[in-house]
Amino acid sequence: MAADILEKDSTRIKNGESTSVEGAGMSAQPEQAFRGLETVGAHAWFGKHHALANVSLKFPERTVTGLIGPSGCGKSTFIRLLNRMHEFIPGAAMAGQVLLNGKDIYSPEEDPAMVRLKIGMVFQKPNPFPAMTIRENVLAGIKLAHLDRADHDGIVESCLTRAGLWKEVKDRLDASGGSLSGGQQQRLCIARSLAVEPEVLLMDEPCSALDPASTLRIEETIKELSQKITVVIVTHNMQQASRVSDYCAFFLTDGGPGYLVEADDTRKMFTNPKDPRTADYVQGKFG
Repeated sequence: MAADILEKDSTRIKNGESTSVEGAGMSAQPEQAFRGLETVGAHAWFGKHHALANVSLKFPERTVTGLIGPSGCGKSTFIRLLNRMHEFIPGAAMAGQVLLNGKDIYSPEEDPAMVRLKIGMVFQKPNPFPAMTIRENVLAGIKLAHLDRADHDGIVESCLTRAGLWKEVKDRLDASGGSLSGGQQQRLCIARSLAVEPEVLLMDEPCSALDPASTLRIEETIKELSQKITVVIVTHNMQQASRVSDYCAFFLTDGGPGYLVEADDTRKMFTNPKDPRTADYVQGKFG
């Protein structure tokens, strides 16, 4: 089925145009020199349901890209393709390529567990391990992956500092991770992801359940993290997308599979988008 769809659906569902869209500045380097994360003709299915069609998109290293679009257009499905979490779902399938620094993460030679160390994920709802202390939460990924890392105290301080949490918890590292507020728990989850030194951090609506003050601190953390790693964030908050992202990608569905409408520099997407549907969405006319 995937092969048939790839042949028949190499053009956009709606108007026959390719859904391979690269944002301004995203293709400045030669193809072979591209550093970062990239999808080429990505499709996703849940059983017979074709959820995502023919998405080609680049995420340059050390940038923040916001994925925007109405509910049900495939943003969360897409972000789960980027570190092979999609395959955890029974009946799920994909086609196309996901490349990290030019290497296909779905290659038979690639270990999915190792892929997820390189491409971390922070979920919508904070999920610290409640039976573990704050310190143990930060180190959990290292221990589960059996990574040989020295100076655990230094790792804990460094990751909590990068996640913007160190000053708030440095005197209670032995307290339960579940004792923290919602915003603090989300930053703890970010620190836990950073401990394994990922190259990319995926964030699926990380602020949707947080108060404005906690949201602001997470946004500050995202901008700080992008100085060293690539960040991809799904958000329904247009103001947040405009504040934290360097690039934006707009997804849509017309009742069939979700597809990519356009991707570009965030400022350009919000002030002078190429597609009128993008303009209508960012201006709040639908979605």
